[in-house]
Amino acid sequence: MLPTLLIESLQGIKGFDRAAFEAVHVSGEQVTSVRINPVKDKWAGNKNLPIPWCPLGFYLPQRPSFTLDPIFHAGAYYVQEASSMFLWQVLQQTIGTETKGLKVLDLCAAPGGKSTLLASYFVDGLVVSNEVIKSRASILVENITKWGSENVVVTNNDPSHFKGLENFFDVIVVDAPCSGSGLFRKDSEAIGEWSENNVRLCSQRQERIVQDILPCLKQGGTLIYSTCSYSKDEDEEILDRLMEDEKLSSIQLKLEEDWGIIETQSDNEGAYGYRFYPYLTKGEGFFIAVFTKQEGGHEGYYPEQKLSGLSKLEQLTINEFIVLPNNSFYFKQGESIKTIKAEWLSTLQVLAKQLYIKKAGIELGTIKGKDVIPHHELAMSHLPLNNFNTLELDEPQALQYLRRQDLFIDTTKGWNLVRHCGLPMGWAKVLPNRMNNYYPQAWRILKD
Repeated sequence: MLPTLLIESLQGIKGFDRAAFEAVHVSGEQVTSVRINPVKDKWAGNKNLPIPWCPLGFYLPQRPSFTLDPIFHAGAYYVQEASSMFLWQVLQQTIGTETKGLKVLDLCAAPGGKSTLLASYFVDGLVVSNEVIKSRASILVENITKWGSENVVVTNNDPSHFKGLENFFDVIVVDAPCSGSGLFRKDSEAIGEWSENNVRLCSQRQERIVQDILPCLKQGGTLIYSTCSYSKDEDEEILDRLMEDEKLSSIQLKLEEDWGIIETQSDNEGAYGYRFYPYLTKGEGFFIAVFTKQEGGHEGYYPEQKLSGLSKLEQLTINEFIVLPNNSFYFKQGESIKTIKAEWLSTLQVLAKQLYIKKAGIELGTIKGKDVIPHHELAMSHLPLNNFNTLELDEPQALQYLRRQDLFIDTTKGWNLVRHCGLPMGWAKVLPNRMNNYYPQAWRILKD
């Protein structure tokens, strides 16, 4: 049963229809949608049900078992709520297509839906994907790794830790932790956790998060704020406080009528917000708003933490192992050898000075004697892997591999890039009498 206090609090908000709201939550209807990875597009499903505000998004007629789909584990697509994909439309209308050199922060990023979308949109930019909770940051690393983009740095920090990066980012996305009422249809357990007190606590936390991070946005930069809550305290009232306390201007977006998205304005400052109701749009409850920062400074000097380079011998060993583009910079973290585009080296060194970094660039592997032990990140990346031996698996074999079970296949000895439908899934080392499965132990499929 939906909380009566929530229903009462929504009365009078534009677009709210109590009867329709209650009916959609008892209907049992579930909406499933995915967003395609444009670099790994092996989606064989139905593309006849596009999500109108995101060119890479599609609705599914029914929910399959994603766990048992090898191309899901290969990063061919991300299962994301359709309303959340409206972020793509926001970027199209505010940033446009010129993304080269832009620095983007996804502040509350786990599990990674918006960060993978940002990585696909800002192909010539750099995305900093941050999560404050350590366990959720590990899930974020897994999903970013599977997506394969080189242009993502994953950090594990509180918003207050970014204070040394004033006027640093061109775009900041704050998908703020919220009371979760927009997900009631999808997650009925969230209903029992909802309370007026939790809404107030969330509202206070949301305001604190945005105030902590806003100094990091450049003058003229774009702030995108969103929640999966219907509560005005967490939506329009936050917009009012932002407009009152900070030097921001609200951006009005263009909507198509058949999208069913409701445009609202905050009571005091008239800031534009966009509400998604599940009886009007094909998706879950969602709220989003966009601002431009009018006042502030521009990027200045920031201290850097130098990254460890490779010795001449290590460089020679890596060059024999893999041929990467000329703009690749190699660095070491412990024994791990990693690469990032040289244009982002200075930025990465600034981030390393200020933040705790969980993942940066692509980890190539470690050197053992004269050999390189390839890392899983390399297999999942968008880097050129044409020089490696490949082992193409059918679906039953691919599931065996993903369960980290033994495979018995006669193929080229040594390291093999394991693939399914042409998509890399990881590494296997073929020895004279066995094959070692190098799929990450922590990621293996446990479901039969």
